Amino acid sequence: MSIASISVETLIKEHPELEISIISGEDGLSRKISNSEINRPGLSLTGFFDYFAYDRIQVFGKGEWAYLNSLKEENLEIIASQFFSYPINCVIFTHGNQPHEVFLKMSATRNIPILISPINTHKFITLISQILNKNLAPRTMRHGVLIEVFGIGILLSGKSGVGKSETALELIERGHRLVADDMVEIRRFSESYLIGSCSDLLRHHMEIRGLGIINIKDIFGVGSVRDSKLIELVINIEEADAEEYYDRTGLDEETDEILGVKIPLNRIPVKPGRNIPILVETASMNQRLKKMGNHSAREFNKKLNAYMTERKVN
Repeated sequence: MSIASISVETLIKEHPELEISIISGEDGLSRKISNSEINRPGLSLTGFFDYFAYDRIQVFGKGEWAYLNSLKEENLEIIASQFFSYPINCVIFTHGNQPHEVFLKMSATRNIPILISPINTHKFITLISQILNKNLAPRTMRHGVLIEVFGIGILLSGKSGVGKSETALELIERGHRLVADDMVEIRRFSESYLIGSCSDLLRHHMEIRGLGIINIKDIFGVGSVRDSKLIELVINIEEADAEEYYDRTGLDEETDEILGVKIPLNRIPVKPGRNIPILVETASMNQRLKKMGNHSAREFNKKLNAYMTERKVN
């Protein structure tokens, strides 16, 4: 898994909502941002650079800006020299505050961009954090179909031609929603949450053998699709194998690990006469019950053990 990054130039051009303008260090616009966290370097400006988070975007709010302006020029030059000696990706001043000339000269010398935004510090950090979390989240691609069934994001996996798209098409006809077909882009937004989506090129389209490429949104309406969804269950559709063991109680819980996150896994064997879409719907509703703390298999097992104990005593 490669480390995601975004250049300072891309951040400026593709996100006008940040209202960023560059005033110094233009030659450093190609610098890469690979850390989604933000640093406000208040302590470092006093000369304490131990544990300085230089790999993050450096945001100067009113407090940092006022402190810099309170320093004598010789002291400011010492601090600026130390500050810009680190491989910083960029420095951003909020509230439209103009940085001191010493900072501008040091920025130009070290090719470290200094940017300005008129937005207040709290709002700016909220906006840029959302942008960075989306762009820098660890990601991978999975072959399969991502569909929302009764509010649960289900990743249908399995070998090519096993019937994933046909199953999804039947579910869409029943009122459920398509997120992605064939290639699912998955991003990890926290230690336990995976969000699945589709590329702009393939969005809302499905490939059905014998029919070709169809547009789900145009055929079934806007309510039949959505752009992204939290993945809460993986269902592997596979050809039935008489030698293979398939769970019949629900007590043996399997998982599929994606980007370090373990997702509940159900394996459904395909046999003549089996209604796969209704099994997927049932799996979705069962997963909803588990989220609410109601584990049907475990509850049945408890009742069975209690019954057997009672019969043994009597």
